[in-house]
Amino acid sequence: MKKIFILTGEPSGDKLASTVISKLKSQNPDIEYLSVGGNHLKKLGIHSIFNLDEITYLGFTSILLNIFKIRNKINQTVNEIIKFNPDILFSVDSPDFTMRVAERVKKINSNIKTIHYVAPQVWIWRKNRVKKIKKFIDHILLLFDFEKKYFDEENINNTFVGHPLIEKTDSITKLGNVMTKYKNVISIFPGSRKSEIDVLLPILFNFIKKMNNNNHNYDFFIHTNEDNINYIHNKVEEIKIKNVEVIFDEDIKEQVLLNSVFAVCKSGTVSLQVSNSKVPSIIIYKLSFVNFMIFKMLVNVKFANIINIINKREVIPELLQDECNADEIYKSVIYMLKHPDLIEKQLKVCSKTLEGIKSKTSSSEEACLVLRNYLS
Repeated sequence: MKKIFILTGEPSGDKLASTVISKLKSQNPDIEYLSVGGNHLKKLGIHSIFNLDEITYLGFTSILLNIFKIRNKINQTVNEIIKFNPDILFSVDSPDFTMRVAERVKKINSNIKTIHYVAPQVWIWRKNRVKKIKKFIDHILLLFDFEKKYFDEENINNTFVGHPLIEKTDSITKLGNVMTKYKNVISIFPGSRKSEIDVLLPILFNFIKKMNNNNHNYDFFIHTNEDNINYIHNKVEEIKIKNVEVIFDEDIKEQVLLNSVFAVCKSGTVSLQVSNSKVPSIIIYKLSFVNFMIFKMLVNVKFANIINIINKREVIPELLQDECNADEIYKSVIYMLKHPDLIEKQLKVCSKTLEGIKSKTSSSEEACLVLRNYLS
């Protein structure tokens, strides 16, 4: 029986991995799996060797403070992979964890094929990583077509698979009766890591209060995952704001988004899903001062959002660091909502940009095909 070890480092990676593995399981049911994963892989019946939240850290200082814990988890993961002896180590995103593991595994057992899904953003920072990756990654799956040149230059096997968050959503129907009691829905995306949520949620709560205090008739839906649903729900209960709902079910989240008039998104790939749903948005993010200064010294781009990076201009407004506060978020959202011409312009540019980075079929199908080829 063929074996695959699935290696993720955070909830978003767990979700991405599950879309591929779900398809692979339906096509090749006789494969044995083990993982470092979360709830999405668990629902597919795949055991994780430990809880995903034990390795989810945000920022350079957090990593430094937890360096010994991370090292122990890397050692534990490597040992479990070698013991499992898979045909493929399928690592997904979180390169600071997953690629360290893959490198160690490859040194111990070079027969294990290493396939990495979601290339590290070498076009943003640490471009020299590509040469190092070549030594221990057999194949890399790219979300964006423009990434190919960086890996082609080093003759690293790569495949452009596209981004799963911008696959077609035409088949999704809007919630009918359920949504009729809600008017002017604004979707809120505070991130998937608890460390991000702790920073952004208080700011977003103050933004919502400001909207309510100024007699704006909106309903707010906070999008989260199963790992954080209780934590965020309890926070909402504490502040006693009635027009806030917390949702984690993927189908409901997607359908609520389609019924939204606006979205406030943590900087990250979820903004692609928002744009693909033709919902106008702004981007927010905040790091500690030390982390921000380190990040600023290392990055090669001016913007945080991928659509802005591709277009080399601010198509979607970004409120970062000091600008990431309730007052600025309020001003930006209200200004956009009062200017439908700006919304139309944003959506038009986003739509054109997304068309240029979509794969021919689907990301999961393309990724699944690569895994099957290596298994055979």
